[in-house]
Amino acid sequence: MSAVVRNLAPVSSEKTLARIGGLLRQAESTDNEHEAAAFLAAAQRLATQSSIDLAVARSHVANRERRPVPTQRMVTIGAAGKKGLRTYAQLFLLIAAANDVRCDITQSSALVYAYGFDTDIDTCEALYASLLVQMVRASDAYIKAGSYRGEVTERLVTETRGRRRVQYLTTVPVAGVTARLNFQTAFAERIGQRLAETKRETEQAALAQDTPAAGTALALRDKEIELRDFYHESSQARGTWRGARAPAGFSAHARRAGDRAGRSARIGTAPEIAGPRGKLER
Repeated sequence: MSAVVRNLAPVSSEKTLARIGGLLRQAESTDNEHEAAAFLAAAQRLATQSSIDLAVARSHVANRERRPVPTQRMVTIGAAGKKGLRTYAQLFLLIAAANDVRCDITQSSALVYAYGFDTDIDTCEALYASLLVQMVRASDAYIKAGSYRGEVTERLVTETRGRRRVQYLTTVPVAGVTARLNFQTAFAERIGQRLAETKRETEQAALAQDTPAAGTALALRDKEIELRDFYHESSQARGTWRGARAPAGFSAHARRAGDRAGRSARIGTAPEIAGPRGKLER
């Protein structure tokens, strides 16, 4: 497929998602990590290319057709209060960043409010549902193997001595929850890097073949401005999400293992869990 599609007819989100889903299923069915990585990259290229095509179409669409506009959608990460949601939320946010979707998130990390065009949000949800299961399964296997148990980490201890409060660092064995969170954090970061790199390469290829008639650069800029304005007008979030920086100790061994798993991630599926709306953070 050429980097810039000249046909300006509206792109069917169902058809595009079906093509992306086929690539994800191919990634899931192979035991070869290089093939899995290639299929995932192809899925992301198609998602990015679809976004480019829609942006061009938005600049030329006839008045008789409905013009695509940004929308807000609630994405459930998990039930409020469930442990470990911050790494799940981090995975979704990194996928969203690579697909032109802005996000607000509840303080509990249970819900994400996604702002973007329908097809872009659809792509984020499809990728997230698949990659989440892969991340959880890989971290479960890592914890079960127990290779993190020989590692130690520093922990901040607070004690009251008389009328004084004293804080000091002590060395303790890496706990299972610490290893899991570090593994999943590194996994999500690697996925974000892979998708962002694919997006960048695809857009550069499209812009390299851009012409005044196609107007890809202008359409992409218009899309960016429209989404930015929509987000500022619609978002009611206050503050900054601190989930990704929550203290959980550090495990270099788990980080390396999570990064490796993220490099060779294969795609699965995962159901959504309903939950209540809570306080929003940017």
